[in-house]
Amino acid sequence: MKTRRLFTFLLIATALFSSSCCSNNEKSAPKSAKNVIVLIGDGMGPAQVYSLILTSPEKTAFQRFPYSGFSITKSASNEITDSAAGGSAIANGKKTNNGVVGMDTDSIPVPSMLEMFSEQGKKTGVVVTCSVTHATPADFLAHNISRQNNEEIALEISEKEGLDVLFGGGKKYFTERKDGVDLISKMWEKGWNIYDSLPQIEDNNAKTMVLAARKHLPEAPKRGDFLPNATAKAIEMLDNEKGFFLMIEGSQIDFACHDNDSATLVEEMRDFNKTLDVVLDFAEKDGNTLVVVTADHETGGLTFVDPESRYTRTDFKFTTGSHSAIFVPVFSYGPGAERFTGIMDNTEIISKIMDSAK
Repeated sequence: MKTRRLFTFLLIATALFSSSCCSNNEKSAPKSAKNVIVLIGDGMGPAQVYSLILTSPEKTAFQRFPYSGFSITKSASNEITDSAAGGSAIANGKKTNNGVVGMDTDSIPVPSMLEMFSEQGKKTGVVVTCSVTHATPADFLAHNISRQNNEEIALEISEKEGLDVLFGGGKKYFTERKDGVDLISKMWEKGWNIYDSLPQIEDNNAKTMVLAARKHLPEAPKRGDFLPNATAKAIEMLDNEKGFFLMIEGSQIDFACHDNDSATLVEEMRDFNKTLDVVLDFAEKDGNTLVVVTADHETGGLTFVDPESRYTRTDFKFTTGSHSAIFVPVFSYGPGAERFTGIMDNTEIISKIMDSAK
């Protein structure tokens, strides 16, 4: 009788232990991200991020991220990458030569994560403050041997099926073309809604493009809150049961650093910071959104120096009007965010994102 009772007890204990293990494993299993938002601060190295922290009386959005790391940015052709090659590596995971958009070193098109997510049935969008044909957005939207071929890139964008929202500048490349074709009219015929400003949007369910400038939008703060507002509108329009992918670029951080303009740099970083707050507020409420923030390269070789050698004050010091080879930060939040720590190559970012959104 004692043996039978002991055997029964062991069976019950084993069942309870197995049930507990299954429950704990289910709880500890990594959650898959339904939505993915990638933000690229063009030209934003560690010093650019610190320029915001240094000049902000309150904690910045960057300090809300639980995970961070660094990305190596060199291209296939150069130790110092340009935006085309740097953005392509982020978008599709392949190194390419400077100047090349969405192709490998053999000029073969490589699908971007935007295209991959579209194939999975997710809605997709891009929001920038430069021309939508500029290097970084083009890396996600097009495939071209040269970033300078703006009209060819605009044509490819106009024919893209797997794109739902596109906000930025660059209207001239759609309407003032050498071939005389009005791409905007053709896009209207295909069912796109196209506007000059965000408040004009009437239908959140239609494919929508806002071209708010002939080329690039004005610098911050002259353009107002276009980037954070466009980001909020894009999230609103893309949010759905199957999930979405959104790429947002703080495009003109790079412009300010090329000009060695520290005042405009800080304004651009504040604008990007507002945008990050919009994204993080959504991600925290949603609970199913992976947010990854990084840069295609650093611009300006920015550092902070002690001009009097007395540890009394700090001056901004740009060391070049071009790009530099230093690595750039990576910040992450949400399901899979723990994958984005340590030092990684920029080509690894896409695989970490795709693994987090399975």
